[in-house]
Amino acid sequence: MASLKEKIGYALGDAAAGGITWKVMSIAFPLFFTNVFGLTVADTATLMLIARMFDVVTDPLMGSLADRTQSRFGTYRPWLIYGAIPFGLIFALLLYTPDFGPVGKRVYAYSLYLLMMAMYTAVNVPYGSLLGVMTENDNEKNQFSSFRMVGAYAMGFITLLSFPYIIEFIGGDKMADGTYTIAAKQHQYAVIGVFFGILAAAGTLACGLLTKERLKPVRAEKFSLKPFADLFKNKPWIYLTLVGICTNFFNGFRYAVAGYLLEYCLHGDVTVSGLIINYTVFMTFGEVTCMIFGGLSPKFTEWVGSKVKAFFYAAVICLVFSVIFFFIPMNPAYIWAMVAVVILTSVGVGLYSPLLWSMYADVADYATEKNGTSSTGLIFSSGTMAQKFGTAISGSLVALLLGIAGFMSGTDEVTGETIITITDMESVRSMVWALFSLFPAVIVVIMMGLLYLYPIKK
Repeated sequence: MASLKEKIGYALGDAAAGGITWKVMSIAFPLFFTNVFGLTVADTATLMLIARMFDVVTDPLMGSLADRTQSRFGTYRPWLIYGAIPFGLIFALLLYTPDFGPVGKRVYAYSLYLLMMAMYTAVNVPYGSLLGVMTENDNEKNQFSSFRMVGAYAMGFITLLSFPYIIEFIGGDKMADGTYTIAAKQHQYAVIGVFFGILAAAGTLACGLLTKERLKPVRAEKFSLKPFADLFKNKPWIYLTLVGICTNFFNGFRYAVAGYLLEYCLHGDVTVSGLIINYTVFMTFGEVTCMIFGGLSPKFTEWVGSKVKAFFYAAVICLVFSVIFFFIPMNPAYIWAMVAVVILTSVGVGLYSPLLWSMYADVADYATEKNGTSSTGLIFSSGTMAQKFGTAISGSLVALLLGIAGFMSGTDEVTGETIITITDMESVRSMVWALFSLFPAVIVVIMMGLLYLYPIKK
Protein backbone atom coordinates (compact mmCIF):
# COMPACT_ATOMS: atom_id res chain seq x y z
CA MET A 1 0.00 0.00 0.00
CA ALA A 2 1.48 3.35 -1.07
CA SER A 3 1.76 6.07 1.57
CA LEU A 4 0.31 9.57 1.36
CA LYS A 5 3.87 10.94 1.24
CA GLU A 6 4.60 8.91 -1.87
CA LYS A 7 1.40 10.07 -3.57
CA ILE A 8 2.31 13.67 -2.81
CA GLY A 9 5.83 12.99 -4.08
CA TYR A 10 4.40 11.64 -7.32
CA ALA A 11 2.16 14.72 -7.60
CA LEU A 12 5.23 16.99 -7.33
CA GLY A 13 6.56 15.51 -10.57
CA ASP A 14 3.64 16.82 -12.61
CA ALA A 15 3.46 19.97 -10.50
CA ALA A 16 6.93 20.71 -11.89
CA ALA A 17 6.43 19.52 -15.46
CA GLY A 18 2.72 20.13 -16.06
CA GLY A 19 2.02 22.87 -13.54
CA ILE A 20 5.08 25.03 -14.19
CA THR A 21 7.07 24.37 -17.35
CA TRP A 22 4.33 23.05 -19.63
CA LYS A 23 1.77 25.54 -18.37
CA VAL A 24 4.07 28.49 -19.10
CA MET A 25 5.10 27.01 -22.44
CA SER A 26 1.46 26.43 -23.46
CA ILE A 27 0.00 29.75 -22.35
CA ALA A 28 2.85 32.28 -22.35
CA PHE A 29 5.19 31.10 -25.11
CA PRO A 30 3.16 32.00 -28.22
CA LEU A 31 2.61 35.58 -26.98
CA PHE A 32 6.15 35.75 -25.57
CA PHE A 33 7.79 34.71 -28.84
CA THR A 34 5.80 37.14 -31.01
CA ASN A 35 5.26 40.14 -28.73
CA VAL A 36 8.32 40.07 -26.43
CA PHE A 37 11.13 37.94 -27.88
CA GLY A 38 10.57 39.26 -31.40
CA LEU A 39 10.07 36.20 -33.61
CA THR A 40 7.82 36.53 -36.62
CA VAL A 41 4.50 34.68 -36.65
CA ALA A 42 5.92 32.36 -39.32
CA ASP A 43 9.05 31.64 -37.25
CA THR A 44 6.95 30.89 -34.18
CA ALA A 45 4.71 28.49 -36.11
CA THR A 46 7.68 26.79 -37.81
CA LEU A 47 9.55 26.42 -34.52
CA MET A 48 6.69 24.49 -32.96
CA LEU A 49 6.22 22.32 -36.04
CA ILE A 50 9.92 21.39 -36.18
CA ALA A 51 9.87 20.59 -32.47
CA ARG A 52 7.01 18.16 -33.06
CA MET A 53 8.86 16.28 -35.76
CA PHE A 54 11.78 16.09 -33.34
CA ASP A 55 9.51 14.62 -30.64
CA VAL A 56 8.13 11.95 -32.95
CA VAL A 57 11.62 10.41 -32.86
CA THR A 58 12.85 11.27 -29.34
CA ASP A 59 9.76 10.33 -27.31
CA PRO A 60 9.50 6.65 -28.38
CA LEU A 61 13.30 6.27 -28.18
CA MET A 62 13.27 7.71 -24.68
CA GLY A 63 10.50 5.33 -23.68
CA SER A 64 12.44 2.36 -24.97
CA LEU A 65 15.66 3.59 -23.31
CA ALA A 66 13.90 4.15 -19.99
CA ASP A 67 12.45 0.61 -20.07
CA ARG A 68 16.01 -0.78 -20.22
CA THR A 69 17.57 1.43 -17.54
CA GLN A 70 18.94 -0.36 -14.46
CA SER A 71 20.37 1.53 -11.49
CA ARG A 72 20.29 1.64 -7.71
CA PHE A 73 17.37 4.08 -8.02
CA GLY A 74 15.39 1.69 -10.20
CA THR A 75 14.29 1.90 -13.83
CA TYR A 76 12.54 5.27 -14.18
CA ARG A 77 13.42 7.30 -11.07
CA PRO A 78 17.10 8.00 -12.02
CA TRP A 79 15.94 10.07 -14.98
CA LEU A 80 14.07 12.35 -12.59
CA ILE A 81 16.86 12.56 -10.06
CA TYR A 82 19.68 13.31 -12.50
CA GLY A 83 17.58 15.31 -14.96
CA ALA A 84 16.07 17.77 -12.47
CA ILE A 85 18.73 20.50 -12.56
CA PRO A 86 19.26 20.55 -16.38
CA PHE A 87 15.47 20.62 -16.75
CA GLY A 88 15.08 23.78 -14.68
CA LEU A 89 18.18 25.47 -16.14
CA ILE A 90 17.19 25.09 -19.78
CA PHE A 91 13.68 26.34 -19.01
CA ALA A 92 15.16 29.49 -17.45
CA LEU A 93 17.41 30.12 -20.46
CA LEU A 94 14.46 29.76 -22.84
CA LEU A 95 12.71 32.75 -21.27
CA TYR A 96 15.80 34.94 -21.65
CA THR A 97 15.89 37.32 -24.64
CA PRO A 98 19.48 37.80 -25.91
CA ASP A 99 20.55 41.07 -27.50
CA PHE A 100 20.76 39.57 -30.99
CA GLY A 101 19.44 40.50 -34.41
CA PRO A 102 16.68 38.55 -36.21
CA VAL A 103 18.95 35.65 -37.28
CA GLY A 104 20.67 35.35 -33.91
CA LYS A 105 17.34 35.34 -32.08
CA ARG A 106 15.99 32.72 -34.43
CA VAL A 107 18.98 30.42 -33.86
CA TYR A 108 18.81 30.94 -30.07
CA ALA A 109 15.07 30.28 -29.88
CA TYR A 110 15.18 27.19 -32.10
CA SER A 111 18.19 25.68 -30.29
CA LEU A 112 16.87 26.26 -26.77
CA TYR A 113 13.31 25.20 -27.60
CA LEU A 114 14.47 21.90 -29.12
CA LEU A 115 16.80 21.33 -26.18
CA MET A 116 13.93 22.01 -23.77
CA MET A 117 11.72 19.53 -25.59
CA ALA A 118 14.46 16.89 -25.38
CA MET A 119 14.92 17.55 -21.67
CA TYR A 120 11.17 17.50 -21.07
CA THR A 121 11.07 14.10 -22.79
CA ALA A 122 13.99 12.78 -20.73
CA VAL A 123 12.19 13.66 -17.49
CA ASN A 124 8.49 13.31 -18.28
CA VAL A 125 8.46 9.99 -20.14
CA PRO A 126 10.07 8.14 -17.20
CA TYR A 127 7.80 10.08 -14.83
CA GLY A 128 4.67 8.88 -16.61
CA SER A 129 6.05 5.35 -16.77
CA LEU A 130 6.45 5.28 -12.98
CA LEU A 131 2.70 4.77 -12.69
CA GLY A 132 3.09 1.34 -14.25
CA VAL A 133 5.65 0.09 -11.66
CA MET A 134 4.55 1.72 -8.38
CA THR A 135 1.48 -0.49 -7.94
CA GLU A 136 -0.49 -3.22 -9.69
CA ASN A 137 -3.73 -2.27 -7.96
CA ASP A 138 -6.09 -0.59 -10.43
CA ASN A 139 -7.73 1.59 -7.77
CA GLU A 140 -4.33 2.78 -6.53
CA LYS A 141 -3.36 3.63 -10.11
CA ASN A 142 -6.43 5.85 -10.31
CA GLN A 143 -5.45 7.48 -7.01
CA PHE A 144 -1.88 8.15 -8.16
CA SER A 145 -3.20 9.51 -11.44
CA SER A 146 -5.64 11.72 -9.55
CA PHE A 147 -2.88 13.03 -7.26
CA ARG A 148 -0.83 13.72 -10.36
CA MET A 149 -3.55 15.83 -11.93
CA VAL A 150 -4.30 17.66 -8.68
CA GLY A 151 -0.59 18.44 -8.32
CA ALA A 152 -0.37 19.72 -11.88
CA TYR A 153 -3.47 21.88 -11.63
CA ALA A 154 -2.68 23.17 -8.12
CA MET A 155 0.77 24.31 -9.24
CA GLY A 156 -0.72 25.57 -12.49
CA PHE A 157 -3.08 27.69 -10.40
CA ILE A 158 -0.19 29.10 -8.35
CA THR A 159 1.92 29.72 -11.45
CA LEU A 160 -0.76 31.48 -13.47
CA LEU A 161 -2.27 33.47 -10.60
CA SER A 162 1.11 34.75 -9.45
CA PHE A 163 2.27 35.68 -12.98
CA PRO A 164 0.94 39.28 -13.16
CA TYR A 165 1.91 40.01 -9.55
CA ILE A 166 5.47 38.78 -10.11
CA ILE A 167 5.60 41.02 -13.17
CA GLU A 168 4.42 43.99 -11.10
CA PHE A 169 6.96 43.15 -8.38
CA ILE A 170 9.83 43.02 -10.92
CA GLY A 171 8.57 46.25 -12.49
CA GLY A 172 10.50 48.27 -15.07
CA ASP A 173 9.96 51.16 -17.44
CA LYS A 174 6.37 51.97 -18.38
CA MET A 175 4.97 53.81 -21.39
CA ALA A 176 2.41 56.63 -21.33
CA ASP A 177 -0.53 54.17 -21.49
CA GLY A 178 0.71 52.39 -18.37
CA THR A 179 1.99 49.28 -20.13
CA TYR A 180 5.59 48.14 -19.85
CA THR A 181 8.17 48.70 -22.57
CA ILE A 182 9.41 45.69 -24.56
CA ALA A 183 12.78 45.87 -22.77
CA ALA A 184 11.04 45.77 -19.38
CA LYS A 185 8.94 42.77 -20.47
CA GLN A 186 12.05 40.95 -21.63
CA HIS A 187 13.66 41.47 -18.21
CA GLN A 188 10.47 40.37 -16.44
CA TYR A 189 10.26 37.10 -18.39
CA ALA A 190 13.95 36.40 -17.76
CA VAL A 191 13.48 36.72 -13.98
CA ILE A 192 10.30 34.63 -14.12
CA GLY A 193 12.26 31.94 -15.98
CA VAL A 194 14.88 31.74 -13.21
CA PHE A 195 12.25 31.68 -10.45
CA PHE A 196 10.06 28.99 -11.95
CA GLY A 197 13.06 27.06 -13.27
CA ILE A 198 14.31 26.59 -9.70
CA LEU A 199 10.85 25.43 -8.56
CA ALA A 200 10.59 22.98 -11.46
CA ALA A 201 13.99 21.46 -10.70
CA ALA A 202 13.12 21.09 -7.00
CA GLY A 203 9.76 19.43 -7.70
CA THR A 204 11.28 16.98 -10.18
CA LEU A 205 14.07 16.00 -7.79
CA ALA A 206 11.62 15.54 -4.89
CA CYS A 207 9.46 13.26 -7.03
CA GLY A 208 12.42 11.05 -7.88
CA LEU A 209 13.48 10.77 -4.25
CA LEU A 210 10.05 10.24 -2.64
CA THR A 211 8.55 7.59 -4.96
CA LYS A 212 9.17 3.82 -5.01
CA GLU A 213 9.31 1.24 -7.79
CA ARG A 214 7.65 -1.91 -6.40
CA LEU A 215 7.26 -3.83 -9.66
CA LYS A 216 10.06 -4.86 -11.98
CA PRO A 217 9.36 -4.53 -15.72
CA VAL A 218 9.62 -7.71 -17.76
CA ARG A 219 12.60 -6.61 -19.82
CA ALA A 220 13.39 -7.61 -23.36
CA GLU A 221 16.80 -9.27 -23.63
CA LYS A 222 18.16 -6.68 -26.02
CA PHE A 223 17.08 -3.63 -27.96
CA SER A 224 14.67 -4.43 -30.77
CA LEU A 225 12.37 -2.59 -33.12
CA LYS A 226 9.65 -5.16 -32.39
CA PRO A 227 8.07 -3.13 -29.53
CA PHE A 228 7.68 -0.19 -31.93
CA ALA A 229 6.01 -2.41 -34.51
CA ASP A 230 3.79 -3.96 -31.83
CA LEU A 231 2.41 -0.52 -30.95
CA PHE A 232 0.73 -0.24 -34.32
CA LYS A 233 -0.94 -3.63 -33.84
CA ASN A 234 -2.27 -2.46 -30.47
CA LYS A 235 -5.73 -1.00 -31.17
CA PRO A 236 -6.28 0.37 -27.66
CA TRP A 237 -2.97 2.26 -27.94
CA ILE A 238 -3.89 3.72 -31.34
CA TYR A 239 -7.27 5.01 -30.20
CA LEU A 240 -6.02 6.29 -26.84
CA THR A 241 -3.08 8.12 -28.42
CA LEU A 242 -5.45 9.85 -30.84
CA VAL A 243 -7.69 10.75 -27.89
CA GLY A 244 -4.64 12.13 -26.09
CA ILE A 245 -3.75 14.27 -29.09
CA CYS A 246 -7.31 15.60 -29.15
CA THR A 247 -7.29 16.52 -25.45
CA ASN A 248 -4.11 18.49 -25.99
CA PHE A 249 -5.44 20.12 -29.15
CA PHE A 250 -8.43 21.20 -27.08
CA ASN A 251 -6.31 22.69 -24.32
CA GLY A 252 -3.65 23.88 -26.72
CA PHE A 253 -5.93 26.16 -28.72
CA ARG A 254 -7.38 27.74 -25.58
CA TYR A 255 -4.06 28.20 -23.79
CA ALA A 256 -2.14 29.47 -26.82
CA VAL A 257 -4.75 32.09 -27.73
CA ALA A 258 -5.62 33.28 -24.20
CA GLY A 259 -2.95 36.00 -24.24
CA TYR A 260 -4.18 37.38 -27.55
CA LEU A 261 -7.79 37.22 -26.31
CA LEU A 262 -7.07 39.53 -23.36
CA GLU A 263 -4.74 41.75 -25.38
CA TYR A 264 -6.88 42.33 -28.47
CA CYS A 265 -10.47 41.22 -27.74
CA LEU A 266 -10.71 42.76 -24.25
CA HIS A 267 -8.14 45.56 -24.86
CA GLY A 268 -5.65 44.47 -22.22
CA ASP A 269 -5.80 43.36 -18.59
CA VAL A 270 -9.14 43.75 -16.81
CA THR A 271 -9.04 44.95 -13.18
CA VAL A 272 -12.08 44.05 -11.05
CA SER A 273 -12.14 45.05 -7.35
CA GLY A 274 -8.35 45.14 -7.24
CA LEU A 275 -7.94 41.73 -8.94
CA ILE A 276 -5.74 41.93 -12.04
CA ILE A 277 -7.22 39.58 -14.65
CA ASN A 278 -4.57 39.11 -17.30
CA TYR A 279 -4.38 36.08 -19.59
CA THR A 280 -2.71 33.83 -16.99
CA VAL A 281 -5.19 34.75 -14.24
CA PHE A 282 -8.06 34.30 -16.72
CA MET A 283 -7.03 30.68 -17.19
CA THR A 284 -6.30 30.25 -13.47
CA PHE A 285 -10.02 29.99 -12.74
CA GLY A 286 -10.04 26.90 -14.93
CA GLU A 287 -6.95 25.49 -13.17
CA VAL A 288 -8.69 25.63 -9.78
CA THR A 289 -11.71 23.86 -11.23
CA CYS A 290 -9.54 21.20 -12.87
CA MET A 291 -7.72 20.67 -9.58
CA ILE A 292 -10.99 20.11 -7.69
CA PHE A 293 -12.65 17.87 -10.27
CA GLY A 294 -9.39 16.04 -10.97
CA GLY A 295 -9.54 14.96 -7.33
CA LEU A 296 -13.17 13.92 -7.77
CA SER A 297 -12.49 11.99 -10.97
CA PRO A 298 -12.03 8.54 -9.33
CA LYS A 299 -15.37 8.87 -7.50
CA PHE A 300 -17.07 10.13 -10.67
CA THR A 301 -15.66 7.16 -12.62
CA GLU A 302 -16.84 4.74 -9.93
CA TRP A 303 -20.30 6.31 -10.01
CA VAL A 304 -20.55 6.21 -13.82
CA GLY A 305 -19.27 2.65 -14.00
CA SER A 306 -16.30 2.83 -16.39
CA LYS A 307 -13.41 5.07 -17.40
CA VAL A 308 -14.60 5.35 -21.00
CA LYS A 309 -18.11 6.48 -20.00
CA ALA A 310 -16.71 8.98 -17.51
CA PHE A 311 -14.34 10.34 -20.19
CA PHE A 312 -17.18 10.62 -22.72
CA TYR A 313 -19.50 12.51 -20.35
CA ALA A 314 -16.68 14.86 -19.39
CA ALA A 315 -16.10 15.55 -23.10
CA VAL A 316 -19.79 16.46 -23.52
CA ILE A 317 -19.37 19.12 -20.82
CA CYS A 318 -16.37 20.58 -22.70
CA LEU A 319 -18.30 20.63 -25.97
CA VAL A 320 -21.38 22.41 -24.62
CA PHE A 321 -19.56 25.19 -22.82
CA SER A 322 -17.01 25.75 -25.60
CA VAL A 323 -19.89 26.54 -27.95
CA ILE A 324 -21.58 28.76 -25.34
CA PHE A 325 -18.41 30.86 -24.97
CA PHE A 326 -18.58 31.86 -28.64
CA PHE A 327 -21.87 33.68 -28.06
CA ILE A 328 -20.68 35.81 -25.14
CA PRO A 329 -20.28 39.48 -26.22
CA MET A 330 -16.66 40.42 -26.87
CA ASN A 331 -16.62 43.11 -24.18
CA PRO A 332 -14.73 43.51 -20.85
CA ALA A 333 -18.09 44.14 -19.14
CA TYR A 334 -18.85 40.42 -19.61
CA ILE A 335 -15.59 39.23 -18.03
CA TRP A 336 -17.37 37.30 -15.25
CA ALA A 337 -19.61 35.54 -17.78
CA MET A 338 -16.45 34.49 -19.62
CA VAL A 339 -14.83 33.33 -16.38
CA ALA A 340 -17.96 31.35 -15.48
CA VAL A 341 -17.92 29.51 -18.81
CA VAL A 342 -14.17 28.83 -18.50
CA ILE A 343 -14.86 27.32 -15.06
CA LEU A 344 -17.70 25.13 -16.35
CA THR A 345 -15.63 23.97 -19.33
CA SER A 346 -12.84 23.05 -16.93
CA VAL A 347 -15.17 20.74 -14.99
CA GLY A 348 -14.99 18.42 -17.99
CA VAL A 349 -11.23 18.84 -18.41
CA GLY A 350 -10.66 18.11 -14.72
CA LEU A 351 -12.76 14.94 -14.84
CA TYR A 352 -11.09 13.42 -17.91
CA SER A 353 -7.45 14.42 -17.30
CA PRO A 354 -6.60 11.74 -14.69
CA LEU A 355 -8.45 9.12 -16.73
CA LEU A 356 -6.12 9.49 -19.71
CA TRP A 357 -3.03 8.41 -17.76
CA SER A 358 -4.85 5.67 -15.91
CA MET A 359 -6.04 4.33 -19.28
CA TYR A 360 -2.44 4.36 -20.58
CA ALA A 361 -1.58 2.08 -17.65
CA ASP A 362 -4.38 -0.25 -18.81
CA VAL A 363 -2.95 -0.21 -22.34
CA ALA A 364 0.52 -1.00 -20.95
CA ASP A 365 -0.90 -3.99 -19.01
CA TYR A 366 -2.72 -5.12 -22.16
CA ALA A 367 0.52 -4.92 -24.18
CA THR A 368 2.53 -6.85 -21.56
CA GLU A 369 -0.06 -9.62 -21.45
CA LYS A 370 -0.23 -9.81 -25.23
CA ASN A 371 3.50 -9.53 -26.08
CA GLY A 372 5.16 -11.07 -23.02
CA THR A 373 7.56 -8.18 -22.30
CA SER A 374 7.03 -4.76 -20.76
CA SER A 375 6.80 -1.71 -23.00
CA THR A 376 5.48 0.58 -20.26
CA GLY A 377 7.96 3.37 -20.93
CA LEU A 378 7.36 3.20 -24.66
CA ILE A 379 3.58 3.34 -24.23
CA PHE A 380 3.68 6.19 -21.73
CA SER A 381 6.08 8.04 -24.02
CA SER A 382 3.26 8.16 -26.56
CA GLY A 383 1.20 9.99 -23.94
CA THR A 384 3.93 12.58 -23.57
CA MET A 385 4.33 12.76 -27.35
CA ALA A 386 0.57 13.30 -27.73
CA GLN A 387 0.76 16.04 -25.12
CA LYS A 388 3.55 17.88 -26.90
CA PHE A 389 2.23 17.16 -30.39
CA GLY A 390 -1.29 18.38 -29.67
CA THR A 391 -0.23 21.46 -27.70
CA ALA A 392 2.49 22.59 -30.06
CA ILE A 393 0.62 21.93 -33.31
CA SER A 394 -2.34 23.87 -31.94
CA GLY A 395 0.04 26.66 -30.93
CA SER A 396 1.56 26.59 -34.39
CA LEU A 397 -1.89 26.73 -36.01
CA VAL A 398 -2.84 29.67 -33.75
CA ALA A 399 0.21 31.58 -34.99
CA LEU A 400 -0.49 30.72 -38.64
CA LEU A 401 -4.20 31.56 -38.47
CA LEU A 402 -3.51 34.86 -36.69
CA GLY A 403 -1.06 35.68 -39.46
CA ILE A 404 -3.71 34.94 -42.06
CA ALA A 405 -6.16 37.16 -40.15
CA GLY A 406 -3.74 40.10 -40.24
CA PHE A 407 -1.39 39.83 -37.23
CA MET A 408 2.33 40.36 -37.93
CA SER A 409 5.38 40.50 -35.64
CA GLY A 410 9.15 40.55 -35.96
CA THR A 411 12.46 42.12 -34.95
CA ASP A 412 13.84 45.33 -36.48
CA GLU A 413 17.12 44.46 -38.21
CA VAL A 414 18.71 47.79 -37.25
CA THR A 415 17.54 48.42 -33.68
CA GLY A 416 16.75 44.81 -32.65
CA GLU A 417 13.41 45.97 -31.24
CA THR A 418 10.24 43.89 -31.43
CA ILE A 419 7.69 45.21 -33.96
CA ILE A 420 3.97 44.32 -34.04
CA THR A 421 1.65 45.25 -36.93
CA ILE A 422 -2.07 44.43 -37.31
CA THR A 423 -3.58 45.01 -40.75
CA ASP A 424 -7.16 44.02 -39.89
CA MET A 425 -8.04 44.27 -36.20
CA GLU A 426 -11.62 42.98 -36.52
CA SER A 427 -10.46 39.93 -38.45
CA VAL A 428 -7.81 39.20 -35.80
CA ARG A 429 -10.33 39.59 -32.95
CA SER A 430 -12.85 37.27 -34.65
CA MET A 431 -10.16 34.68 -35.29
CA VAL A 432 -8.98 34.81 -31.66
CA TRP A 433 -12.55 34.36 -30.38
CA ALA A 434 -13.17 31.35 -32.63
CA LEU A 435 -9.84 29.77 -31.71
CA PHE A 436 -10.83 29.90 -28.06
CA SER A 437 -14.29 28.42 -28.56
CA LEU A 438 -15.36 26.88 -31.88
CA PHE A 439 -12.05 25.26 -32.85
CA PRO A 440 -11.81 23.39 -29.50
CA ALA A 441 -15.48 22.36 -29.83
CA VAL A 442 -14.76 20.63 -33.16
CA ILE A 443 -11.84 18.79 -31.57
CA VAL A 444 -14.09 17.49 -28.77
CA VAL A 445 -16.54 16.03 -31.32
CA ILE A 446 -13.66 14.07 -32.90
CA MET A 447 -12.49 12.95 -29.46
CA MET A 448 -15.93 11.61 -28.58
CA GLY A 449 -15.98 9.51 -31.74
CA LEU A 450 -12.59 7.99 -30.85
CA LEU A 451 -13.74 7.20 -27.31
CA TYR A 452 -16.73 5.34 -28.74
CA LEU A 453 -14.32 3.13 -30.71
CA TYR A 454 -11.80 2.59 -27.86
CA PRO A 455 -11.92 -1.18 -27.13
CA ILE A 456 -10.93 -1.45 -23.43
CA LYS A 457 -14.15 -0.81 -21.53
CA LYS A 458 -12.79 -0.87 -17.95
